[in-house]
Order: sequence, then structure tokens, then C-alpha cells
Amino acid sequence: MPSWVDSGFEAYADRMPRESRLELIEVPLSRFRRSGDVARAVRDEGERMLGSLADTDQVVALDVCGRKFDSPGVARLLEGWMQAGGDVALLVGGPDGLADACIERSRLRWSLSPLTLPHGLVRILVAEQLYRAWTILKRHPYHRE
Repeated sequence: MPSWVDSGFEAYADRMPRESRLELIEVPLSRFRRSGDVARAVRDEGERMLGSLADTDQVVALDVCGRKFDSPGVARLLEGWMQAGGDVALLVGGPDGLADACIERSRLRWSLSPLTLPHGLVRILVAEQLYRAWTILKRHPYHRE
């Protein structure tokens, strides 16, 4: 990823409190992409994503066909996740999307937009929205309505 992606993600991740820490785990693109076997590559990437999860993780798939939330709605999600305890894993697919197994493992499918967004921008957007959600819950002046 370009340095602006890392900087953008870290700018918001660093603002999050300890109890809502953001951790980025990158799963490299599959070697099967080089051979042109896209379906196998997506399955391989999905298996590696799922392999990085704990059985107790709440899984959210970032998916264009998922539910849409406004910022207060994301705050309600974050509040529920915080009350439930445990870790939440947000899965972002590669260039050809998420594996079906990732979608099936998810409790929630979250659509950021009907637009196709680059992976790096999704990282920043999700980090910013989670920070914004936390500020809404804490009545911090970052979010204005």
C-alpha cells in the first residue's frame, strides 16, 4: 500500500481508546492470481482470512450488497460490539471480493457504498468511521449533526 494509506489508517487507529483498539492484519494476495485462476485465488485468500480468526470473533464482511449505516448507526454497532466484549473482525476482500466462506462466517454484511472502492481507501474509511462512532458515543465534538 502507498504510504498515504498507512498514514491515513494510523491517524485514526491511534486515536482509538485501548478498549476499542484497531489492529490491521494483512492477508497477501494469493499466488493463484498470477496463473489467472481468480476463483481459486479468492477461495485461497478467504481460507487464509478465516484462518487468522478466533472461533469467538464476531465477523463483519465489508460487502457492497450488505446493510448501509449512517454514522450514528455505526456508533450503535460499535456500542453493541463493546457491550458484547470480545473481538470483532472486519473482513475486506481483495480485487475480486470476498470468498463465499467469509460471507457465510459473517454475522453482518456492511456496505460502505454502492461504489467500488480501492482496498486502501476502505481501510481509511472504516478506521475513520469507527473513530467517529466512538466520538459519537462519548459525545466528543468531532462529529457534528
